[in-house]
Amino acid sequence: MSTKIYHNPRCSKSRQTLELLHDKGVETEVVEYLKTPPDAETLEKILNGLKMEPRDLMRKGQAEYKSLGLADENLSRGDLIKAMIENPILIERPIVITNNGVAIGRPIENVKKLLNDE
Repeated sequence: MSTKIYHNPRCSKSRQTLELLHDKGVETEVVEYLKTPPDAETLEKILNGLKMEPRDLMRKGQAEYKSLGLADENLSRGDLIKAMIENPILIERPIVITNNGVAIGRPIENVKKLLNDE
């Protein structure tokens, strides 16, 4: 199984999810998305896999969300994706991509379902 995790090592949920993958023996490509943010095409694929809109994948409690005015309903999908690329701290984490689909590891059970572990 090809697996990728968009990971923030400072986030406990992200660390727990990575540990789950390792414990299950899943070979995983780790992308520290704060250092290497996904591009627009990748974010579109993630959003489509999650069946979400960009704002649904954003951490609305981040100061950047408010300071950039991202709650403005007039912003386009492209505007929101651009904001996530330029401010990757806004992207919810961790995101796991497998051959079975895409999941956000909050709660970790979402990832277990992808691994057919639940």
